[in-house]
This record gives sequence, C-alpha cells and structure tokens, in this order.
Amino acid sequence: MTAFEHELAVWGPDSPCFQGTDAPVSLAEAQAYCRKIALGHYENFPVVSWALPRELRPHFYHIYAFCRWADDLGDEIEDADQSLSLLAWWRSQLVECYQGIQSAAEDAQPSSTSCLHPVFIALAPTIVKYDLPQSAFDDLIQAFEQDQRISEYQTFAELLSYCQRSANPVGRLVLHLCESVTEETLACSDSICTGLQLANFWQDVARDFAIGRIYLPREDCEQFGYTREQFERNEFNAAFQRLMEYEVQRARQYLLEGVPLIAQLPGRLQVDIDLFIQGGLKILDHIERQQFNVWKQRPQVSRFEFGVLLFQSLMRRITGRNR
Repeated sequence: MTAFEHELAVWGPDSPCFQGTDAPVSLAEAQAYCRKIALGHYENFPVVSWALPRELRPHFYHIYAFCRWADDLGDEIEDADQSLSLLAWWRSQLVECYQGIQSAAEDAQPSSTSCLHPVFIALAPTIVKYDLPQSAFDDLIQAFEQDQRISEYQTFAELLSYCQRSANPVGRLVLHLCESVTEETLACSDSICTGLQLANFWQDVARDFAIGRIYLPREDCEQFGYTREQFERNEFNAAFQRLMEYEVQRARQYLLEGVPLIAQLPGRLQVDIDLFIQGGLKILDHIERQQFNVWKQRPQVSRFEFGVLLFQSLMRRITGRNR
C-alpha cells in the first residue's frame, strides 16, 4: 500500500469517518492535519518559507492540503475512471463546505449532516476570513479531471488554457490571503503561476511521459522537427535541444513578466513571491545548464540553493531592489 492509498483508506469516501463509525474531527485536529501535509512535502522549494508572516502560515497550509489531495486523487490513482469518481467526491466535499459556510452566515440549519474531510474543516475558516472564491478551487479540480481525459496537447494555446485551471487559481487564492486583489496583481500572478507550471512541465518531461502524459505541444515538436518516434525513445538530439531551449525561454518570460507583483504586496510577502519566481527561474537555469537534456536527468532545486535564494530575496527586500 502506497502512502496515499493509506491516506485514502483513512480519510477517503469509504473510510470509517465517512461511514459514521468514527467521531468527527475537531478544527484543531484538522488544522494540525493540514500542517503535517504541507510540511511533509518538499518539492522544488518549501510550501511555506520562514519569511512568510506567521499569521498567514496556517492558511497557506490549508490551501496547500486541498491542492495536495486533489493532485493525489488525480495522479496517484491508476484507474482513470476511479480517479474521476474520487475527484467528483472531492468536489462534493467542496460544495458541502461552501454550503455549510452559507448556512452559518444565514444562521440556518446545515444543509447536510454528512462528514467533512479534515482539509475542508480546516479550510472553512480560511474561506470565510479571506472571502476565497469557490470557483478557484473548482477550477483546480477541473484541471485534475482534465488530466484523466487528455494526455497530450496539440497547441500551446491549449496548454495555456490548462494552466489557467491547473496553476493560476493557486496564485489568485494567495492574493486573497495577501488581501491584494486588483486587476494588475491578478494579471501578474497569472503570469507567474503559468511560468511556474511551464517550468515544472519542462522539468518533468521524462517523468510525465513515463505515466503517459506529454505537455510539450505537438505543434512545437513539429516546428523543431522532433518526432513522436524520437519522443517514445526518449531521444536527445539537436532538435530536442532547440525545442527545449525555446520552451525554457518562453517559461522564463512568463515568470519575469510577473515580477512587478512583488512591489505591490505588503511587507514580508514580497520575499515569498520573489522566492517563488526565483525558484522557477532556477529550475530553468538548471535545464539550460545541462544543455536541455531533461531525458538524462531531472533538474531540481536543492535545499542549499533554496537557502541561497531565500537570502537573496531577503536582501532585495531590505535594499528595496524589488521596487
């Protein structure tokens, strides 16, 4: 049994909690559960850095735990139909969470007495405090559902449309936590999140292909003369090198276009957003440094490099160079 299969057995729709044989989870227990999820996953860089204001950290944990569970329901379930069924259950939990919030606001009786997952128990006060839009969470679920139906993209426009659901909603939720939602900040945030998503795609070309997914648009492969047969052989050649150089530069441009967001955020939040941008750029730098051969080795930001990036972001904050 994998780690996520164990989680699903404990907290999934067929678990004792949802069968009514276990006592409901308290808010404090749910918050601790989300914190454990957030701090237990090291990806390219920590979900919550030391620079993030302490009062915001739990709220970041709650949003991350939602994303982590949705992602795992999409990626850790081998059968696509089962994954779609579980994602539909996850959406029903989201709907019930918002309905409960609405009922509480209207001082009405809850619309349902069924069990809520710990993630939603912890998330509900965050939703209320920062007026988080339900549509952003639903967009993320739609993206994971799309992964079950679409394994390859014909055009970059199609890939961007996917990013609008798979990445950009996270940044928009973060802006709500920062209480900095404007048309300008939303545009910059979308650019950063799309750039980060693209950097992650180019970092994971080999890993994604191994599970049957190709995010490099077919039109781009054809433009640079990289064939499907070469893709299936994981072949590194001049055509693939040129293709990846093109994609890396495109992702870098999205990240850089989001830099103006940093100066529009309050206090130490500038450090965290700068850190995410620099982390994405560092992934792209690693890809470039290894001559764009992501078939041979997966580029990754080390903990030491993260520490250096954090120090540099702090210095930019102190000296005002982000402005």
